[in-house]
Order: sequence, then C-alpha cells, then structure tokens
Amino acid sequence: MLLQAWLEVVCILIATLLAACAVAPWLAAIFRIDTADSVPGRCESWLERLERPVLRLAGVWPVCEMTAGAYAAAIFVFHAAGIILLVAIQRLQPLLPWNPDQLPAVPWLIAINTAASFATNTNWQSYGGETTLSPLTQTLGLTVQNFLSAASGLCVLAVLTRGLVRRDSRTVGNFWQDLVRSTLGLLLPLAVLLGLVLASQGVVQSFGTAIEVPLLDQSLPTAAATPTKQRIVIGPVASQVAIKQLGTNGGGYFNANSAHPFENPTPLTNLLEIVAMLTLPIASCLAFGRWVGDRRQGRALLAAMAMLFLPFLLIIVRCETQPSPLLAAVTPAIDQTASGAHEGGSMEGKEVRFGPAASALFAVGTTATSCGAVNAMHDSFSPLGGMVAMWMIQLGEVVFGGVGTGLAGLIAYTLVAVFIAGLMVGRSPEYLGKKIEAREMKMGMVVLLVPLIATLIGTAAACVLPSEASAALNPGPHGFSELLYAFSSAANNNGSAFGGLTATSGFWTLSLAAAMLASRLLTMLPLVAIGGSLAAKRTVAESPGTLPTHTPLFVLLVAGTVILVGALSFVPALALGPLAEALQPLPTAAGGGKP
Repeated sequence: MLLQAWLEVVCILIATLLAACAVAPWLAAIFRIDTADSVPGRCESWLERLERPVLRLAGVWPVCEMTAGAYAAAIFVFHAAGIILLVAIQRLQPLLPWNPDQLPAVPWLIAINTAASFATNTNWQSYGGETTLSPLTQTLGLTVQNFLSAASGLCVLAVLTRGLVRRDSRTVGNFWQDLVRSTLGLLLPLAVLLGLVLASQGVVQSFGTAIEVPLLDQSLPTAAATPTKQRIVIGPVASQVAIKQLGTNGGGYFNANSAHPFENPTPLTNLLEIVAMLTLPIASCLAFGRWVGDRRQGRALLAAMAMLFLPFLLIIVRCETQPSPLLAAVTPAIDQTASGAHEGGSMEGKEVRFGPAASALFAVGTTATSCGAVNAMHDSFSPLGGMVAMWMIQLGEVVFGGVGTGLAGLIAYTLVAVFIAGLMVGRSPEYLGKKIEAREMKMGMVVLLVPLIATLIGTAAACVLPSEASAALNPGPHGFSELLYAFSSAANNNGSAFGGLTATSGFWTLSLAAAMLASRLLTMLPLVAIGGSLAAKRTVAESPGTLPTHTPLFVLLVAGTVILVGALSFVPALALGPLAEALQPLPTAAGGGKP
C-alpha cells in the first residue's frame, strides 16, 4: 500500500514539474525586467496590444515607470480599494441581482474579514459559501479578487527581480502595467484552460443556482411534511476553482472546499488541482533564472524549496498512510487495511475517492504554497501529520509559497543567508552582483518577522481570553493546535483551517483580518523597497572571494536559514500543541466502547 501511495505521489510531482517547465518561458516573457529602453521581447507587441485599451481606459497610458515609493503606494491604494469594494458588494447583496435565494447582507464583521481575506490572497473563510454569498458576490467579488491578489504578488516579484538586474536605476516598473499583464497575459488564459478541463470532468459550471433531485431512497415511510426532494446548490464553480488553485488563493465556492464533489469530483481533478497550485510557484523559480541571465540561480532557489518540501512530504505521507492508533484501539476493532472499498490507512476526515496519500500531498502542497484549499480535514490528521501542515505555513510560505510572493519571500531569506555568510568570512555580502547593506537587511527582517509576531501574539491573546479560547472545539493540546493554526494561517496568508474552531466572534474576525492585512502589506511593501534600493546600486564585479550562489553549499545555507528562523520561532509553540498530543498515551477502551 505504501509503495502504491508513493508511486501516486511521484507521478503527481513529475506532472507538476513538467507543467512548470512549460509555463516558465511564458511567465518570463510577461514582464519586461530590464530598463524600459531595452530591446523588446518577442511577445512584447502582443502584450502591448492586449494592455493598451485597459490602461488607456484606466488613464495610465502611455505607461511611465514608477519609483519604488510610487509603486508601493499604488499597491497600498489598490488593496484598499479592493477591500472597500468587496465589503460594499457583500453588504449590498440583497439589493444586487443574481441572488435567487434572497440571501441577506453579510454581517459587518464577517464582510470585513472576508474582504481582507480575499484582497490579501489569504482566502480565510469564516462563512459557508453556498449559504452566505450569492452567485454574483462569489463571481464579481471573490473570483475577481482571486485574479487580482495573485497578480499583485507577481508584481512584487517583478520589482524585486528588476532590483537585482538593473543598475543605477531610480525606477522599478509600472504597477498598473504589471498588474494587467499578469492578469490578462497569464492568469486568465491559464484559468480558462484549467476551468474547461475541470468542467469536462464534472466540476459544476452553470448560471443556474440550484437543482432539485428526488431522494435516493423513496421506499422509506414518510410523514406528510417530510420532503421527497433535495435542493442542491450549484453555480459558476469551475471558474472559481481554476483561479483559486492557479493563483494559490484557496477560497472555495462551497464550505467543504475541494473536498466537495462539485469542486473536486474525481482523482483526476484532484491531480489537476494539486498540479495547478504548485505550477506557478515552481515556474517562478525557473523564470527567475531567465530574468537574471543565469538559469542556475533559479534552479538553486528551487532546490532549496525542494530540500525543505520533500522531507515534510515524506513524514506526512508516512503518517497518514498508517492505520490510526485511536481507531485500532476501538473494541470491536475497526478494519483499516486496504480493500476494494478504500486504500486503507488513516481515512478519518478524508474522502474515499482520494485516499490518504493524495490527501496528504494535497495538504502539504496547499500549506507550502499559500493556497489554503483543502480536500481533507487537517483537524483529523495524525498529530505529526497536522504538525507538518502547520509548520509548512509557519516557515513563512516560502517553500514554493504564493504566486510571486513565495519566491520573493525566499529571496528575502536568501539575502539574510548571504549577509550571515559575509559576516562569517569577513566580506561584504553580495547577491547577484549587488551589495547587501543595512537598508536591505532592515527591510528583509521586517518581511521575516511580521508574520511571526502576528502569529504568536494573536495565539497568545486567544489563549489568555477564556471566551475566545473556548472557540476551539477540543480541549488540551489539540485545542491549542486549532488556535495556533488559525493565526498561523491568517498571518502567513494561507487561509486553510485546521477545523474545530468557531471563528465568527468579533475578536476572531477582526484579529484575523488584522493579521492578514499586516502580513500581506508589511511584507509586500518592504520587498518593493528592497527592489528599489537594489535597482539604484551598481553591479559589483565577481572576485575570487565572491560567494557562489548556485552551488549545493549555497542551497544548504538558504534552506538552513529558513529552518533556523522557523525552528527558533515556533518549536516551543508546536511543543505545546501537536508534539504534546503525539506524546500523549493512547486512551484505553472501557466496556467495549470507543476510547
């Protein structure tokens, strides 16, 4: 069974790598990384025809390059406008069309939380999608933000890369042009293609909003008031699923997310959704090598990500493909061996159509990539399996990470690693010919520390407030894990939920919204500042003492820096949660019942 599980995982990872290699040249061609007077790329004229009418309508044509400060201001204004518009759509929902169920206005606190969530690419959901939001709100509000939040992440990566490539430059590109190119030139075509494939496999895509079907068993005696039909909500699901996976957004049309059969009906759609959420983060590494003129640099960063990803994947697949000891202790014993009905292993909280291996890969993929979509209940994973999912988030969402922001965050870790290496050998730290000085390190530490601080302070506040700590369904270490996971997910813009947490009170909605906004803006804006600072510098010629940044030693240095920050920051908290739960003795069954 374990061999079959690993064959399944390896096949999915190979498919992902092939897809990323195919997309990387496309992604590399979208942005003009060098100065504005550089020779246009082969697809430059096509992109200009695509963007000209949109930018002219927005009043920013002809395009003028921005300084880092102007670029950061544009990002801030864009996010603020997106949040205000999304709150307005939710509050005006009963007055807007395409609301066949006459759903009321979303409560203020939930509306603010949801707007902050989707505008920041977090997609934390404190509501049930099919029972709270109309199809118009889902499409015009959430799906649009799925595109735009992912595109803004790519913009930040473009700025940071320009900083490494340009010399003596005061400008770092134009945000509005980068945004349009990311959305119309890359994300929209990929989402249309994936949406069509998903729809062909049974993912619902309809302008209709509900269907009524007769109950499967009509033979049971029913009272006069007992319904004989079931109402099933449908809608434009495939279009939202496509961009939620490609853009590492994660917000589902239905409350069950990718565990719902209308969002993820078959093993093939499950494979496609895993491939989709990993493709652009991996392709970003390969495109980075093209942008800086040395493909080894991109492969080195990808190797550092893989070095962090694969051991955790090994742990979680191993844990979840083993029978659950809690169920094994039940009298009479529950059969957890592989059979024709399911793959065996720990199936609690998992869909039979996927099995434990694909569910484990989905879980570690969604937490590594900042996607947040789920096809199983992380709350039902083994203690160590749940810890893997949680720690992948806590490492800063740089192990692949979100679209654009994942690689940009890893570059921030890389600058720290280069700085540490420079201190150890007594040389001025350099990366790709640019000296790393105090300004870059200050901004880099903001990027690294803001999510960490938001996670730990938020969790501590929830623990000391009895009314808020009681929102966790379970007591003891598992309940603490539910609180810790919620703030880890929000503060690192992941959006997945451990489960077992009622996060609808004023404290939870507002504190999680604050964590999402702080971690998104206070990481993106410093990254833009780093890009502007580097762009203004001259390139330093390599010397015999220059640290090579494409070797296995450098890969180890970067991966070690990520682990060091994550370990020192979160191991104490993890020891109180999943580690303590894993070390607890198993309860014994009494009287032939459940333990």
